[in-house]
Amino acid sequence: MLVAVSDGGGSMAQFNCPELGGSGQWMRGGMTMVGDMFNHGLKSTVDRLCSELSDLLAGEPVFTAESEDSRRQSQWWPVDLGTPLSTGSQNKIRYALFTGRLAVDVDGDVTVYDTLDHRIGGVSQQQGGNTSLTFTSQYGTVALSSLPVVSGTGEKPAPSTN
Repeated sequence: MLVAVSDGGGSMAQFNCPELGGSGQWMRGGMTMVGDMFNHGLKSTVDRLCSELSDLLAGEPVFTAESEDSRRQSQWWPVDLGTPLSTGSQNKIRYALFTGRLAVDVDGDVTVYDTLDHRIGGVSQQQGGNTSLTFTSQYGTVALSSLPVVSGTGEKPAPSTN
């Protein structure tokens, strides 16, 4: 429940806790919904618990910041790219999207691509034997192989025939 209240900024929570009747929602100021709709005692318990947790979160840090060593271990892309706008992974492929760059890790082999003027907003991966990635931008679907390689060993795009 502490994580749910923290995720809600200390003023709301959405939770699924069997000990508290299953799914429910809480909002500071009196809105409390629990799975057992007419159990006013349970609503009161959830409200008191969430209010106390909210006060606890406001008074002192409960969660510690991630250590520098931990951040370095989880950061598989080149450090000069900075903090990604988004990251994702599936099977043995990971990607990290940056302004103007896209880092892709396939089985530990990292390649950085230039995203040109694409504003990438979606990612999909071909299932089965083919592990190709495609992205969605303001221009539609973009194949990873169509982006210029900045560094790494990824596939270079096929030469243009224009």
